[in-house]
Amino acid sequence: MKIKQINLWYISSFFISLLVALPILTVFLSFFETTTDYFFLLKNTFLLQYISNSILLLFGVLLLSFLFGVGAAYCVSFYDFPGVNFFKWALILSFAVPAYIYAYALTAFFENYGTAFSILTYLFGPNEYNSIIPKVDGLFGSIVSISFSLFGYVYVLTRASFYYQSQNLIDVGRNLGLSPKKTLLKIILPSARPAIVVGLSLVAMETLSDFGTVSFFSVSTLTTAIYNAWIAFDDLASANQLSFILLLFILFLFFIENFSRKRAKYHTPSKGGFDTRIKIKLSGYKLFYTVSFCGLLFFCSFLFPVLQMLYWVLKFPKYLQDLNILNLVFNTLLLVVLSCILMIIFSFVANYGCRITKSKFLEILTTFSVSGYAIPGVILAVAFITLVSYLDNFIFFNFKTMFIGSIFGLVVVYFVRFFALSANGIKSGYLKINHSIDESAYLLGYSKFKTFSKIHIPYLKNSVLLISILIAIEIIKELPITLILRPFNFETFATIAYIYASQDLLEAAAAPSLFLILIASIFILLVSRYILSDK
Repeated sequence: MKIKQINLWYISSFFISLLVALPILTVFLSFFETTTDYFFLLKNTFLLQYISNSILLLFGVLLLSFLFGVGAAYCVSFYDFPGVNFFKWALILSFAVPAYIYAYALTAFFENYGTAFSILTYLFGPNEYNSIIPKVDGLFGSIVSISFSLFGYVYVLTRASFYYQSQNLIDVGRNLGLSPKKTLLKIILPSARPAIVVGLSLVAMETLSDFGTVSFFSVSTLTTAIYNAWIAFDDLASANQLSFILLLFILFLFFIENFSRKRAKYHTPSKGGFDTRIKIKLSGYKLFYTVSFCGLLFFCSFLFPVLQMLYWVLKFPKYLQDLNILNLVFNTLLLVVLSCILMIIFSFVANYGCRITKSKFLEILTTFSVSGYAIPGVILAVAFITLVSYLDNFIFFNFKTMFIGSIFGLVVVYFVRFFALSANGIKSGYLKINHSIDESAYLLGYSKFKTFSKIHIPYLKNSVLLISILIAIEIIKELPITLILRPFNFETFATIAYIYASQDLLEAAAAPSLFLILIASIFILLVSRYILSDK
């Protein structure tokens, strides 16, 4: 009976991991398909431009994200100044503003006769100000928008690393005659390297997968090429082959990071050797520069897009009245609830199956399946359509109708894309449950399922809450997957804002953008006590 129970858990975990891995495998296998005329034409014309734009975008965003994220983390971790506790929490609100919405705000402010023109006219009277207002668009606009939206990854992880750095290490450097600047460059930053690299890796993956921002600014990248190959030219094979090229970029980034690290070790101080760091109280010009940097970063990353959208909403209330808010809220929350339930249930089954079977093969397959988070949404959407098209040829009923252009198909691709969040969240919770607890439960007569339902689930309820909020934030902001796979006439705040903006109706895009930011901000504030806790 015990063997049957283990086999059942093993089979369940295997099929869940395989379900998540299939679309990812489809992307790799699609590279060997026959090259189409469109891809051959693309290869000889614009492919190098797509690749070079993607590289320039990536390095520009990584540079700004590093400066913003590490700079902000250093200020709030090592210095005491008025507002430090506010900025510690406020700076993560940048997560609530998707890069494509930031792009709308940036364009609305700096365009001809835009908000900047109105402000200058109000302050200094009528004049031709358009000649002196900078134009923030194209590749530069994309870099700025994505950087302000994503630097929070670097900030949160680097701040956590800085917080656990021992004062002892810093004191040793100062005793050796290192100046504060050299202490930062030779001790503090190298010690935080793993956290900084992980944060920049997340930024890199999100940058390469961005569609809404580069599409709005008409920047031709690999992501827009994939979308156009599928939507505009109805060429699924070319879309898959372009997806493979983009995947190579992501794998190359991981290879470079691992190679550069080699055998370097980074140790966390033990309790016995940990001397709590005392923050330096700032005054004078240092206080001014620090408060100005943090204040300006908070304003640019969060207040600026919010105020711009609020300005448009108040100026053009008609668009707010025309917006079916209840329907958009229902559609958005429907996707969030269905996806959370599916991901959390399957994550529990997959993790518990690995726990009780102790299968190395199952562990490797599960690890591979969570790599979907590293794959851009537009690639997963195209890979899913490809997979369904393959299966449709072998199954008698209409497989495409069931999955493509349906809520069910949309939730399945969300599941593949964000399974890493739920699977890794549950796994980290399971690592805190000693196996001896399971053995004690078995001795008391508990079955595998009863141990799972009566002991593990109640113990991990806080993890479930945290995971649900993280999934909700990602789905609320997700654009390409929803745009490609949504049912007809099914809109969310993200898609309706994109549709208005793509039609140059930025005033109309303001209301759904503002609601999206508001909902995401509420979820972020709920989760902030977990990710910014000093305990």
